[in-house]
Amino acid sequence: MSVIRTLARPMLASSFVLAGMDKLKNSDDTAQQLSPLLRKAAAALPFQADEKALARVIGGTQVGAGILFGLGKFSRLSAGVLTVVSLLNTFVEWRSADISSKEGREHRRTQLLKNLSLSGGALLASVDTAGKPGLAWRAEHLAADARRTTNKKIHKADKAVRRAVGHATGA
Repeated sequence: MSVIRTLARPMLASSFVLAGMDKLKNSDDTAQQLSPLLRKAAAALPFQADEKALARVIGGTQVGAGILFGLGKFSRLSAGVLTVVSLLNTFVEWRSADISSKEGREHRRTQLLKNLSLSGGALLASVDTAGKPGLAWRAEHLAADARRTTNKKIHKADKAVRRAVGHATGA
């Protein structure tokens, strides 16, 4: 792992871990903030779940994914999870922000930009292959190599057949 990744991952993860811990500590407030979304999620689940439990799950997921990302373990997966959670948080905070005053609107805009920036960082991290090619790149290049090899073999076989036909007609 490069020095940049070694430093950047924990720096980016720290915000997510702290926010997740805050959600766990204040699960009542989190459940209230997330209430409209959590009601829909609870209705979609095949089992009975209350909003407070789902708020804890979201907070725990954020802490766990943040720690894994900060340690560089399952970094692409954990960054993807952090992106989804961050976008969810961005939407909820934007929706529930106080916009009755000019300061409230400015604070809402600032929080929106901060949250979008964190989401963008996590999204970039979710596609970072740490200098190693991903599966899609490997599959694409494997297919291209196979095509080239097949075309070379066909060309050689065609050449051999033409030579054999030329010798047969000349004899």
